[in-house]
Amino acid sequence: MSTYSAFAIFRNALTGNMKWERAWRNPEPKLRYDVVIIGGGGHGLATAYYLAKEHGVTNVAVLEKSYIGSGNAGRNGTVIRSNYMMPGNTELYEKSIQLWEGLSSELNFNVMYSPRGQLNLLHSPAQIDAARRRGNIMRLNGIDAEMLSVEKTRTKAPYLDYSKQARFPIVGALWQQRAGTARHDAVVWGYARAADQLGVDIIQECEVTGFMRNKSGDVVGVETSRGSISAAKVGMAVAGHTTTLGEMAGLSLPIESHLLQACVTEPIKPLVNCVISFGAAHFYFSQSDKGGLVLGADLDGYNSYAQRGNLPAIDHTLSSAKSLMPCLSRLRVLRHWGGVMDMTPDGSPIICKTPIEGLYLNAGWNYGGFKATPASGWCFAWTIAKNEPHPINAKHRLDRFQFGNQISESGAQPQNYAQ
Repeated sequence: MSTYSAFAIFRNALTGNMKWERAWRNPEPKLRYDVVIIGGGGHGLATAYYLAKEHGVTNVAVLEKSYIGSGNAGRNGTVIRSNYMMPGNTELYEKSIQLWEGLSSELNFNVMYSPRGQLNLLHSPAQIDAARRRGNIMRLNGIDAEMLSVEKTRTKAPYLDYSKQARFPIVGALWQQRAGTARHDAVVWGYARAADQLGVDIIQECEVTGFMRNKSGDVVGVETSRGSISAAKVGMAVAGHTTTLGEMAGLSLPIESHLLQACVTEPIKPLVNCVISFGAAHFYFSQSDKGGLVLGADLDGYNSYAQRGNLPAIDHTLSSAKSLMPCLSRLRVLRHWGGVMDMTPDGSPIICKTPIEGLYLNAGWNYGGFKATPASGWCFAWTIAKNEPHPINAKHRLDRFQFGNQISESGAQPQNYAQ
């Protein structure tokens, strides 16, 4: 397969762009693979890529019931950050940013990673104290963090409402320079193309309908809409549909599926030069390269498997935007979407072997799925290949809920538990 380059762009421009090769193959599923990954989103494709690249396991199939990137991979707010504070999460998300920083070069595909920085706005002395604690923990773990006064915050984002009459006056911010955004579709396409080049089969329109078991109860393959596929190991990376697939395997998982919406406005001239989180509400936004403002907020508040939302959540999102930036009040919303979130009780993911031999689980990403894509795949590939977790994901075992070893990341789960 050809390498993307300036020369390739010039050469294909001369031929009307009619001679580009397929980004990845469209193979028929084989009868047997060493590893089958269920889920053709970013996490599943990244896992397949790192299995092939880092561990030499190339007889791998990624099964997607629809088309590549049709799930949460294309339905998120595109934010990347590592401002986590619980042991286990700090290492995981920082590993992800480190991989993001060189990902376009590694995949030979522009994922449009933009480290434009993130402002977490603060509105009270209590929030300042909490931000100082978080920032100090980040710095102790080698993660960049800086406390900003209101004056420095105004310098970075002069378009916000700093007036005394604001409902939630801004008193400062926590700044992470290496945070930013990436193009969600490009990430999926980049991993798919790179995995395919290493020999991974990407099978679209192939829904898993059950699991194949031997006499000992071990998982030895999957039943699909395109026939039975045997495998020595099966990995699940299906986000909000983890519970339904887990039930097929006999797993009862501590996960709830919730709907999370986002929307984008009509394009405007460059205005917002970083990612901004509104500390008065669970609300965040950034400006895309096309000029639209990408706005995201909280869960809809009820369990759902639908990829569509309701107007109260959109009203909350737009109200937060207007409170923070009154100048946005006349912008029109072009479209909105919903992703199905797999929420754990402690706000932290699960990356591990399951109690069922031959079955591995990658789930429970709460609000952190997109930003964790590279590290999630890297750690899950290690776990599958070596049959044990890497130290980075060693705390993210399923049985932590049985033994009370939760990684309680405040504000990242269906209900906000105190740390």
